[in-house]
Amino acid sequence: MRIQTGFEITYDCPAPVPMMLTLSVHPSRRGDLETPDWVRTDPPLDVRQYLDGFGNICSRILAPAGRLTLSADFVIRDSGLVDDYAPEAPQMPVQDLPDDVLIFLLGSRYCETDRLSDMAWRLFENTPTGWARVQAIVDYVHNHIRFDYQHARPTKTAYEAHAEAVGVCRDYAHLAIAFCRCMNIPARYCTGYLGDIGVPTIGVMDFSAWFEVYLGGRWYTFDARNNRPRIGRVLIARGRDAVDVAIANTFGQANLAGFKVTAYDLPEAA
Repeated sequence: MRIQTGFEITYDCPAPVPMMLTLSVHPSRRGDLETPDWVRTDPPLDVRQYLDGFGNICSRILAPAGRLTLSADFVIRDSGLVDDYAPEAPQMPVQDLPDDVLIFLLGSRYCETDRLSDMAWRLFENTPTGWARVQAIVDYVHNHIRFDYQHARPTKTAYEAHAEAVGVCRDYAHLAIAFCRCMNIPARYCTGYLGDIGVPTIGVMDFSAWFEVYLGGRWYTFDARNNRPRIGRVLIARGRDAVDVAIANTFGQANLAGFKVTAYDLPEAA
């Protein structure tokens, strides 16, 4: 299938401000791009890109004083298949995990394993290990948190999301990731596009958050917000939590004035 994808984000900047952006399609999906996903700026600016420590494509700009619009509009090809399902995937002993996976067992800014460990073991100690345990965590988080944009805030942690029992997709992901790590299952945060393909349209389109776990020697996608296999995920970035994959880090004042994200399926090209 072909997915029409893009964004338009507008800032008002009282003074020039450096920005670090994570808005480009992940390197693992570059070969699927049918048209370029260049980050455009209005007014035109120099955009310098680099790969961060997690392998994500980041862009650097110096935004001038006044109004700045960032945008992209591209088509990407996708298999059209739902997320992989592997109920027999086993949990690996920590001593057998690859070195580069170990970091995703540790606590991080939004995933406080130290505060949630006792709770995690009380809730999930008696669940089967491997895929079934991850699914039990996803089921719990999905049912525990009520989705509500009005309760979103950039400082909310996994512990706070559990205590408040309300949040947005990043809160679902942070809590599920933290519980997985508490149970010695490596888990990493993902952000990207997820259109309403194959499901009813609900609410306004936004960037989406989900997570991946390492089972049986590979990474698998899970989604505590939706808790169902989905079609057409377009990955932008992975990291320990939302700190590592923020769409924009601004080193000075930049007031958000407009925000639009699109992702929908297109007819096949003739």
